Amino acid sequence: MDTLNGKAQNIKDKKYLSEAKKDMISGYLYIAPFFIIFGIIGLYPAVFSIYLAFQKWNGLSPMTFAGLDNFKIVLTDPLFWKSVYNTIVIGLMGTAPQIIVGIILAFLLNLTFLRFKAFFRITIFMPYITSMVAVALIFSVLFSNHESSLANYVLGVFGFDPVNWSSSEWGTKIAISIMVFWRWIGYNTIIYLAGIQSISNDLYEAATIDGANKMQQLIYITMPLLKPFIILTVFFSTVGALQLFSEPTVFLGAGAFARDEALTIVMYLYRDAFTLQSFGTASATAVILLFIIIIFAAINTMLTSGYGRKKKGVRG
Repeated sequence: MDTLNGKAQNIKDKKYLSEAKKDMISGYLYIAPFFIIFGIIGLYPAVFSIYLAFQKWNGLSPMTFAGLDNFKIVLTDPLFWKSVYNTIVIGLMGTAPQIIVGIILAFLLNLTFLRFKAFFRITIFMPYITSMVAVALIFSVLFSNHESSLANYVLGVFGFDPVNWSSSEWGTKIAISIMVFWRWIGYNTIIYLAGIQSISNDLYEAATIDGANKMQQLIYITMPLLKPFIILTVFFSTVGALQLFSEPTVFLGAGAFARDEALTIVMYLYRDAFTLQSFGTASATAVILLFIIIIFAAINTMLTSGYGRKKKGVRG
């Protein structure tokens, strides 16, 4: 009798294990398409690019091992460092104001007495979903080199001389930075607005009873509690700024890669790969850019993580 019970228990255990295996296999099959697609269009190109950084290849002839020569060529090229300088300057001018202005706009959009909130939210977010072709047309008119362009007209009102926006060093950087700011400010504003709406109204009501005005509520309540959202947008803004490509390319047109006023790192990379047919140095530039992004993202994360933290030895 005990033997029969043991056999029945073994059959039951095997059946249970087979059902568990079936569930496990079916689970892997459901998630397999994502990992297959990610491996083909995401992981493989990244790994191949790192491999290609140590090769000399023009896209047609056989690869030859180059060691660190591609990195030496890139790091000793003055044009590369010019592209790094342009990327950092345009990134700071175009993305840093987004954080401050985005928080202020989100705070204003969350005010209870504000009418037509939906209209203003859609209007602010509209540039983010606007086609780059439309953006290029708008800014090519606003920042035309002609004296009658809107940007030069505004400068003339304040007594300044007209600027050749698409050919001067700082004129090009300022125009592209404003384009970046205009296009992405709505994205950050919506994220901050979602963060503000997640803050309990009880805190604002208590602050109002204690006599705090709107600016004090923004500084001492909203800003500290928005810290996770600020860290998120700073990280995305940093990565996006260092990968800047579309805005300067569209604004400057066909001659964007032949000029260095607004040549960014990604434009430098693109020029090496598809104009000079030097895929090895282009891949080396991509690897260097990866390390630059990691360094800047780590610095920004440390700075923003320390925001609002009480100093030791000071009582709250």
